[in-house]
Amino acid sequence: MDLVEISPKADPPVCRITDYQKFLYQQKRKQKELKSKAVKVIVKEIRFGPNTDDHDYNFKLKHAEKFLSEGAKVKAYVFFKGRSILFKEKGEILLLRFAQDLEEFGKVEQLPKLEGKRMIIFLSPKKVKK
Repeated sequence: MDLVEISPKADPPVCRITDYQKFLYQQKRKQKELKSKAVKVIVKEIRFGPNTDDHDYNFKLKHAEKFLSEGAKVKAYVFFKGRSILFKEKGEILLLRFAQDLEEFGKVEQLPKLEGKRMIIFLSPKKVKK
């Protein structure tokens, strides 16, 4: 049996006579349980080209709606290949239209930003009212 300090910040500090190994084991279990109950953030990616057509756009829009309704974040990006980097405006317009169409399912976390050959936008789901 050992003298174990339970809460050192209390006034006066709280101690208990117990088996120290058992105490450590119980603390590990509590930490593991708290970790398992933590919310895990899932990020789904959707890729567009700068010249994505309406049918492809609508198909990907439905997938994004489903992802947001399930509670996952959506990372949509326009990938510019070769000389298509000249159409940066088209990519930005496409992503802003995408964000506007998903306005009722989620909110924009980060506006379109060009990183190398990708223009990225982040959307997070709206809170579900219970």
